[in-house]
Order: sequence, then C-alpha cells, then structure tokens
Amino acid sequence: MKRTRKGRGLPVIRYAARRSVLAALVAAGVVVLTYLIACVVPSDPAGVWAGPRASAAERARVRAELGLDRPVAEQIVSYVTGVLRGDWGLSVGTHRPVLDDLLTLLPNTLQMVLAGLAVGLVVGVPAGLAAVRWYGRIPDTLVRTGALLSASMPTFWLALLLQLLFASRLGLLPIAGSHDRTVLAAHPVTTVTGLPLPDAVLTGNGAAAADLFDHLVLPALVVATYLAAVTARMVRASLLDAVGEPHIQMVRSLGFPERAVLGRFALRLAWNPVLQLNALVFGYALVNTFLVEEVFDYPGLGRYAADAVRSLDVPAVVGVTLLVALLYLAANLVVDLAQAALDPRITLR
Repeated sequence: MKRTRKGRGLPVIRYAARRSVLAALVAAGVVVLTYLIACVVPSDPAGVWAGPRASAAERARVRAELGLDRPVAEQIVSYVTGVLRGDWGLSVGTHRPVLDDLLTLLPNTLQMVLAGLAVGLVVGVPAGLAAVRWYGRIPDTLVRTGALLSASMPTFWLALLLQLLFASRLGLLPIAGSHDRTVLAAHPVTTVTGLPLPDAVLTGNGAAAADLFDHLVLPALVVATYLAAVTARMVRASLLDAVGEPHIQMVRSLGFPERAVLGRFALRLAWNPVLQLNALVFGYALVNTFLVEEVFDYPGLGRYAADAVRSLDVPAVVGVTLLVALLYLAANLVVDLAQAALDPRITLR
C-alpha cells in the first residue's frame, strides 16, 4: 500500500469496518464466556431475589420468571438477543434493569478514569522526556526508580495511605464518597456531557464543582499513579529508540537545541506506542477502579460489580463485564483508527 495520505479515506473506512466486526465478535465471546462461568458458580439467584424467607414454591416461581429454569444454551441465546435489543436483564440485587444501573454509575467511573489518564499523561510524558534528556544521570535514575516503585505499589495500600494522610491527618480532602449530598441538593448539576464535574464547570456551578473536585482528587491520584509510571517508562523507551533514527541525528547535527530535538522531532515518533499504551491502560484502569471505589466508597461500576459478585448477581456481573469489554474495545478501535488516519507509515490490513 502507498505510504502517502492521498487516497487513504476508503482504506481507513474498510479498516474501521473490519475492526468493528472483530470487536463485536470479541464482545460476543466475552458475554458467552462470562455467562458460562457465572452459571458454573454455585448460586441461587432466585433465592436472593425472593428473599431469605421465601418458600420453595416462591423461589420456583421466581426462577421461572427470570428464565433460570431453562437450559444454559437457551439462556445465553436469550441474553444475547436481549442485549441487542437494549435489554441487559434485571439485577437480582437492585431489582432494576442492569443497563439502567450501569448507565447511572458509569459517569462516575469514567470521570475518575479519564482524570487519572490525564494526570498520568501530564506527569508521565515530561518525566520520560526528562529521563532521556539527562540519560544516565540523576534525573534518569530518579524517573526509573520512581516509575518502578509507582507501578509496583499495591492499589489498596496507596488508597489507604492517601486517606490517612490527606483526609484523616491533614483534613484537606474528603475521606470517601463522590459528593456531599447537602451541597448537590442546594446546587444541583445540570447535565451537559453526563460527567458530573465537567457539567458543573460548564454550567458555572462553582459550589458543586468544588465539592465534586475535592471528592475526585484522591481516587484519581490512585488511578494516575500506575498510569504515570508506565507512561514515563514507555516515553523513555520510545524516545531512546527514536533518537537513534538518521533524521533525528541529522536534526541534532544541524544545531537544534536538545529540547527541540526531543520535544519537536523525536516525540512525534514516540507518540504511536504511547497512544497504544494508553488504550491498554484505559482497560486496566477501568478494572483497577474496583478496588479504588471500594476503598473510597465511591459509587461507580467497581462498587456495583463488587456488590454483584458478593450477592452472586449473574445479570449484573455479566453486564459489568460486557460494558467494560465494550469500552476497552472502543478505546483500542479509536486509537487504531487515529493512528491509521494520521500516520501514512501504518499499513491498513
């Protein structure tokens, strides 16, 4: 395929269509596998739905209503066709449609993950640049050591440490929750994007924005710690590869300052692996929020999934798994398409 931008519109569309079909097949496989695993686990969803005092007849009636008395293969087919219609089943724990629960809680989790990604990029990219700029010297050693420690630090331990320091000892930030009910009751947030904090900022709701920001800081920092570490290491490795390219050596020989060589020229070559990495860590961050939300009592997909696992709520567990898989596949698809559309060196196949 030609390495020019001209005429890449149609190949990009075909590439997007093929990747979309593959993503749909992967999502279907995730649903089937998760449903099978959930069915193998010994549980009694009908008993959870009906309550501990329900009679055997009542539990049998609930099983029939939920379709749990049918063969597993039939249940899977029914569930998949329901998902395509927008019916993700009823949660055994909340007695509400699973999709409604997920759409209600998703903004909080997305807000935290996106904030963590933003902080990770803001910290990780300059740290990687500094490591290469002073390669083999003290800044490089500090970046490598800090990235190793940050990537290895247990999530729950870091969350507890931040709670102890900034909430309990210093009293600077809330220890848990996503907002203060009294603040949001007095200053309700008007929905614009669906994300509470950006909506409060866009609508000029200063009191709500300050409260939401205070509650978001610590969870987002926990998520950002790992992301910043892996971003710094990837930027460092990619830049070290890029500075060996002939045209980078030519730019350096022309007398450009080292800051320009790294920031204006070498970093352009390093962006592709960094984007790919962020698509991967986006999925990791979504799963990693389960522990973070539990520690901070933050209402999101993580707490919902943990409650669903504890109560053996099969529709909720499968629903969370499917949503996370779809978000992860969408992030990878967007990154692949952006790279394919912007970088003529990439072969579309």
